[in-house]
Amino acid sequence: MHRKTPRLGQHFLRNREILEKIVTVSEISLSDKVVEIGAGMGDLTEILINNAKEVIAIEIDPALYKILKERFYGRENIKLINQDALKFAYEELGEFKVVSNIPYYITKPIIFRLIETPNLKSMTLTIQKEVAERLSAKPSIKAYSALSIIAQYYTEAEIKFYIPAKFFSPPPEVDSAVIKMDRREKPPVDVSDEKLFFRLIKSAFGQRRKMIGNSLKSIIDEPKDFLMKIGIDPMKRPEELSINDFAYLSNELCKICKK
Repeated sequence: MHRKTPRLGQHFLRNREILEKIVTVSEISLSDKVVEIGAGMGDLTEILINNAKEVIAIEIDPALYKILKERFYGRENIKLINQDALKFAYEELGEFKVVSNIPYYITKPIIFRLIETPNLKSMTLTIQKEVAERLSAKPSIKAYSALSIIAQYYTEAEIKFYIPAKFFSPPPEVDSAVIKMDRREKPPVDVSDEKLFFRLIKSAFGQRRKMIGNSLKSIIDEPKDFLMKIGIDPMKRPEELSINDFAYLSNELCKICKK
């Protein structure tokens, strides 16, 4: 398990008790195919092998990949991949779960990459505390962001526990959190146009200090008038709007686009 060093982002978590706890909250079983991104020296990998049907361990660092090959030589239910996790073909795996300590420098890109993969069942990730709190945040709190809404559109996200920096070697500058994200069978809101829905969210939070009536000028002509017409207060800030509000706004805008 690894995180950021000056070279490729490694901070090793080797505490057996914490690693066991991560696997427990992931709720994997002996019938699951599990992907580990950033396998490092294989401490989490070892536990996953004993608790899953198959483990696909991805490690970009050639030196660490060599260590993994030696450590797990002869083990039948592990497949080691020396590749950039962002370029891996997850769609070809069939149903799978992810249990990983994600390297800091690819946290957001890999979450977006995975979240859009339809055969993903769940992710249990050790990531920066701040990012975990954004993924699971509700409206009207500081951590609530575009990332919160996008993550919660696809998944149910819950922080399971926190890990202080001192448990990593070398210690990172921030604490970490273990978050579990279960893919929803269907999104919690119905939207007519997903691309427009996500574009609205990103535009709104791209200028989160502005009122919603001002932050949507690049998408809507006379946004204040439009918002008032559909019953949304244009004086509100983006973080005050729920996923239901953004879905409603998106769908009302779709009606205009179709006229």
